[in-house]
Amino acid sequence: MIDLDKAQTAVSDLLIALNVDEGEHTLDTPRRVAKAWAEALDGYEDDPERHLARRFSAPHDPGLIVVAGIRLNSTCAHHLLPVTGMATVAYRPRPGDEIVGLSKLARVLRGYARRLQVQERIGHQVVSAVQNALAPLGSACVITAEHGCMTIRGVNEPATVTTTRALGGDWTPEHSDVQAVLAEHARTSLPAGGPR
Repeated sequence: MIDLDKAQTAVSDLLIALNVDEGEHTLDTPRRVAKAWAEALDGYEDDPERHLARRFSAPHDPGLIVVAGIRLNSTCAHHLLPVTGMATVAYRPRPGDEIVGLSKLARVLRGYARRLQVQERIGHQVVSAVQNALAPLGSACVITAEHGCMTIRGVNEPATVTTTRALGGDWTPEHSDVQAVLAEHARTSLPAGGPR
C-alpha cells in the first residue's frame, strides 16, 4: 500500500537535509514528487504476466512476431536516476498456438520497467513472462538505454548507451530469428539523443 503522506514527508526531509529552498518553486515540491514517484513505481502493483492471458486465434504458423520501438522508462535501483531508451520484444509461437495482442508485449515490458531496476533484469523478466505464459519456440527482449547514473553523475558520459538482450526457449544468439530481432531493434532504437 502506497503512503503518499509518508513519501511527501520524506521528500521534504530530503530537501531540508540538502539545504534546498527555492521559495514558491519548491513549496509544493514534496507533494508533486511523491505523486511522481508513485507513478514511476506503479509496476509493483502489477503482475505483468497477466497481460498475456487473453489469446487470439492465428494462422497455423504465424511466424516471427516482433514489436520494436517500445519506449522504456525505468529507474535505476542503485541511484534512483532515470533509465530511458527503446526496447524490442519478440517471440515465435509454436504452429497451431494462439497469439496475444501486440500491445500486451509492451504492457509486460512496462510492468517490469516501472520498478527500481537494472536493465539486464528487465529483459530476463520479460522473456520469462513470455515463456511461462505462451511457451513459444523462442522469445527475446532487447533493450538499448541511457542511464542517468552514467550520463549526469559519476563518470559523466552523456553519449553512452547500454544494449542488453535476453533470450528464451530454443533461441541462441546465432539463431536466424534472433538475428532478425537484433536487426529490427537496431533499426528502431537510435540512442535518446538521436543520430550522432
